[in-house]
Amino acid sequence: MGKRRLEDAIKQIDHPIEVTYRCFELDPTIGRDIKENMYEALAKKYGMSIAQAKANTANMVKMGKEAGLDYQMDTLILTNTFDAHRLTMFAKKHGKMHEMTERILRAYFTESRHIGDHETLTELAGDVGLDREAAARMLASDEMADAVRGDEQAAQAYRVTGVPFYLINKKYALTGAQPTEVFVQALQKIIAEDEITILNGQDGGFCDGDDCEIPKK
Repeated sequence: MGKRRLEDAIKQIDHPIEVTYRCFELDPTIGRDIKENMYEALAKKYGMSIAQAKANTANMVKMGKEAGLDYQMDTLILTNTFDAHRLTMFAKKHGKMHEMTERILRAYFTESRHIGDHETLTELAGDVGLDREAAARMLASDEMADAVRGDEQAAQAYRVTGVPFYLINKKYALTGAQPTEVFVQALQKIIAEDEITILNGQDGGFCDGDDCEIPKK
């Protein structure tokens, strides 16, 4: 949802903005095959009832629908996401990181696919135009593990403890799935601060790296 809202905000801004996705695991210790469903896992983690977990999730589903997203929480399959992150880094090497990220998120939240399963991930790689055999070989190895760990270490250095987390120009940070208008306002403010306005016109002296221009009287 945060990703979609950021994308909607960027469409409203007449300025080039480059977005890079980074790897972050909410629970690196979780297994690949989980018997618990989303509601049971939330109830256990936060000490709430199943009914409370469903109510909280229903609110997120509603907000997702308003952003054009179809969350299917009843059938979502919990799993370890490390290999899915490795696949996104593999896709990054081939210029497909954005497409791969979007495909994995849709598979997980909407299609109830098992994104910890290598066969599933290989199919998703093919869906975005990556070589399936190459993706399968990568998943069967330890390739891209260092790249994922590198992103996670960088997140620790920036003291990131949850997602979504947005770091802009390595200086400004936004957290949470903020409303689209918040992204628009923040980006416009940052762009304005980064722009240099020349106030003295053409009358003053100016020196660059090679020469100095002396103003004529």
